[in-house]
Amino acid sequence: MDKRIGAQLYTVRDYVKTKEDFDLSLKKLSDMGYKAVQLSGIGEIEAEDIREICDKYKITAVCTHRSMDEYLNKLEWSIDFHKKTGCTIAGLGAMPGLWDDFTEEYVVEFVKNMNRINTEFKKNGISFAYHNHAVEFIKLANGQYLMDYFIENGEFDFIVDVYWLAFAGINPAEFIRKLGKRAIVIHFKDLKIERGNKQQMAEVMVGNLDWDEIIKASEEAGALWAMVEQDTCEGNPFDSLKISYDNLKTKGFN
Repeated sequence: MDKRIGAQLYTVRDYVKTKEDFDLSLKKLSDMGYKAVQLSGIGEIEAEDIREICDKYKITAVCTHRSMDEYLNKLEWSIDFHKKTGCTIAGLGAMPGLWDDFTEEYVVEFVKNMNRINTEFKKNGISFAYHNHAVEFIKLANGQYLMDYFIENGEFDFIVDVYWLAFAGINPAEFIRKLGKRAIVIHFKDLKIERGNKQQMAEVMVGNLDWDEIIKASEEAGALWAMVEQDTCEGNPFDSLKISYDNLKTKGFN
């Protein structure tokens, strides 16, 4: 695993909507020490501008989250976008309609489309990966987890979110080891318990997850990158990213 810890820009999505704000935000991240980012939640910024700003602050754009509509209907454009930004991993944040009532026929068609998209990205030297939440661990009619159907029938890789695994009652380290080399990016996000018996997202090493095991499993699986993500922050999201970065430095990241 590359020990240059990355920042998932979805954490600061409200601050990367324009080219100017993107520049200011990457400067803040660079000043903290971050050397990589995942392009997610950003505005309609030209690929050339993204690359220029990343180069300016010596930050590597590693991965994206783009829409299924783009992958289905603008795939050639999307491949070009990834090449221009330097991203070697194209990500999908979730199956469209994941939180709705979907049929198993819909799931079969979705995976077929994912495999087709994966083939085209691979032809261009780009990996294609699916990002999990907790709901992928809903059981299908045959008792199989939806996620296991993705794993068994999909040819694509995975962006593994350890918070959502724990939320779903799945051991993050065991799941990463199960995926092996298909776990190419790991979203580092902690889970803490608050009064009222509520689960809450937290900065890395502030919550209850076993980070020694998660990091060990990520390294054993051959994961390429770790990206700090925190969908919701109690205060300023840049402050949360700084806390996570500083804590991960104590685990050998830089």
